Amino acid sequence: MAKKNRVDTDRLHLWLMLVLTFSTGVIDAVGYLGLDRVFTGNMTGNVVLLGMAFAGGDGLPILRPALALVFFMVGAALAGRVLRKGPEGWSGRTSSTLLAVTAGLTALAVYVALVDVHADEVLGSITTSVLATVMGIQAATAKRLKVAEITTVVVTSTITGLASDSRLAGGTSIHWARRASAIALIMAGAVVGALALTVGLWLGVAVSAALSAVVTLLGHLRHRRDKEEMIAGSAKVAALR
Repeated sequence: MAKKNRVDTDRLHLWLMLVLTFSTGVIDAVGYLGLDRVFTGNMTGNVVLLGMAFAGGDGLPILRPALALVFFMVGAALAGRVLRKGPEGWSGRTSSTLLAVTAGLTALAVYVALVDVHADEVLGSITTSVLATVMGIQAATAKRLKVAEITTVVVTSTITGLASDSRLAGGTSIHWARRASAIALIMAGAVVGALALTVGLWLGVAVSAALSAVVTLLGHLRHRRDKEEMIAGSAKVAALR
């Protein structure tokens, strides 16, 4: 009975990636509002900011968005190398990369709680660079899981798909629920991140660390259960031969 009522693995993965999408909203709000207008998850925003800054936009930052862009790519490259040798779907390597995200966010939450990162330009740049690195790891992991329409770090393509595939556009509104959920959740995460800043920079990072920990734990437990059931099924088939 428990197996019949259990959420299937693909749906669970969808829900977990939506949780990470919410977490990205939190992190981007923290970065943009609390750390000199830097997006640490949405790299499109940083590219646009850099373009405007290079054109002479008044007061627009250059160093931190540039560092965030570089370190996001570093994080994505590191995760890509780890995950490339693993199987499709969730694996032990997936758990390890998301565990790295959790550990990085947890350490950073403690760091910003104890250190005034606004007191020195270098400290603030270190904070945004670390955030960008862990978000790059998260994005590459989500890409590897291949949950349709969910990247966890950007929703521009999601909004495009929601509109262009809608019934208004003559489509079938495929994946409309997950697309709408991703858009709503990243916005809700931004609201939470902005509110968290009224308490302290550390709180938004801590919220994202907790969410990442939950996602990592649930995903890993399901992976282990699925693996055990597959082994048990194979042994049963072999016994019947």
